[in-house]
Amino acid sequence: MKSKLIALMLLPRQRVVHRRRGQKGFTLIELMIVMSIIMILMSIAVPIYNTSIIRAREAVLRDDLFTMRSLINQYTLDKTKAPQSLEDLVTAGYLKNIPKDPFTNSNDTWVVDQEDVMMSADQTEPGITDVHSGAASTSTDGTPYSSW
Repeated sequence: MKSKLIALMLLPRQRVVHRRRGQKGFTLIELMIVMSIIMILMSIAVPIYNTSIIRAREAVLRDDLFTMRSLINQYTLDKTKAPQSLEDLVTAGYLKNIPKDPFTNSNDTWVVDQEDVMMSADQTEPGITDVHSGAASTSTDGTPYSSW
């Protein structure tokens, strides 16, 4: 009896499991709790992700508009005439290719403003003075993209 008591004291204690031998895995309630937590996290993450995508597209649009407007002005001053189309900027080497509008995903939807006003005294021919997006949607600040 004494030897059994000592042997029991020396053996590491084993955790008591209340499951039967043939039952392994998770219970239905455990799986439902995990799925609920995942759904809550997704409902928070998806709108944040969508907003960040829209803001990134807006940043690309602003940069493209700034670049094209700068190149239109540079072309006009260099050639003493304004470009007649955006393709003139490409053929003259100012642009490698016309950028895609990030909201319409096309490079054919840019809206150009053609005016008869000369930018400088040396200018011989009027043409494009400004460029806008062809997107019909509105930005996160409430202004239409076509007014940028």
